Amino acid sequence: MSLIRWDPFGEMNQLRSQVNTLFEQMLTRGGGELNTTQAWAPSVDIWETETAIVLHVEVAGIKPEDIDVSITGDTLTIKGERKAQKEEKGKQYVRIERSYGAFQRSFTLGVPIDQTGVKAQSKDGVLEVTLPKREEVKPKQVKVEVHPTLEAAEVTTK
Repeated sequence: MSLIRWDPFGEMNQLRSQVNTLFEQMLTRGGGELNTTQAWAPSVDIWETETAIVLHVEVAGIKPEDIDVSITGDTLTIKGERKAQKEEKGKQYVRIERSYGAFQRSFTLGVPIDQTGVKAQSKDGVLEVTLPKREEVKPKQVKVEVHPTLEAAEVTTK
């Protein structure tokens, strides 16, 4: 009977290799290319000013009529679709990396919005959505009045 030496690190390396293979299979398809058929959503930047919440959404290649912006309560929803280019005769794609299809993004705003003043415009592949805050949530400057204290009033009456 021969003794076999146990190597715990060898088993860990084997496990790591199996996990890496599993992730590669999930993320790729034949030939090692990224799978572009998965659902996609455009990137979004959101910031807040004193008077509004502003979003920039990457919508390059999407026509304005294919974008829908709606507000329900304090939730903003942006829906749209980037349509695949039509195949042309004599054109054979070598690689397609851009994602196509429908998308939907929803954001909870957290502050009351004046829905009558919402604006959305698309320029240079970026959709800018401006959501003005209602008057009740805008910061207000309040002047503090100074009244003489009771002690000061007593001093002046003597």
